[in-house]
Amino acid sequence: MAYDSSTRLVIFDCDGTLVDSQHVIVEAMNQAFRAHALDEPPARSTRRTVGLPLGEAIARLLPEGAEEHVEPVTTAYKEAAFALRQHPNHDEPLYPGVGDVLDILRNRQFLLGVATGKSRRGLDATLERHGLRDHFATLKTADDGPGKPNPDILNHAMAETGAVPDSTIMIGDTTYDIAMAVRAGMQSIGVTWGYHAPEELVATGASHIAETFDELPAVIADIWGITQ
Repeated sequence: MAYDSSTRLVIFDCDGTLVDSQHVIVEAMNQAFRAHALDEPPARSTRRTVGLPLGEAIARLLPEGAEEHVEPVTTAYKEAAFALRQHPNHDEPLYPGVGDVLDILRNRQFLLGVATGKSRRGLDATLERHGLRDHFATLKTADDGPGKPNPDILNHAMAETGAVPDSTIMIGDTTYDIAMAVRAGMQSIGVTWGYHAPEELVATGASHIAETFDELPAVIADIWGITQ
């Protein structure tokens, strides 16, 4: 698609940015480790890996010398996460303000996207559950290329929508999101309600910090010099 100077693309991370899914991630990881007679990793350690490719996250959580468990634990995690999300009591709530802000951004004629470490199956299930699938012009997942902080999925999202780095903003809660944006040459907004501390996001290169979802339209307008 040829670049149109009017194209502005806002890309969101999913877990820890759009949806609060930490309880599912931690429980699935615990089940996966228990399935292979391994001690459960501390919940804080699991949360620190959210956003990384799943195999890399599990490799970081395994004890030293347990590398042979990466593949089977990865498989067990996927099975556990899928089962948990099928449970009738499953809940991965949107963070406050998500729906309204996405509508505001769409009304301003911005294109929206998602770049996540989730599988496409997992992302589709999340977006369908919350009725958000039609909000996004591009969806990039762990199935589409190397994981964060490699910038390939951001480059693919831009190519798909006709955007360029100067007309694209990445919004995420982890240093992996921010590092990915930096490598793609675009500005980024770090959010404080996810898994990494604001000072870490700034140190990694976040252009701006948002403390609530409702702040995002104003921050985006400021970055692009748009009068609201």
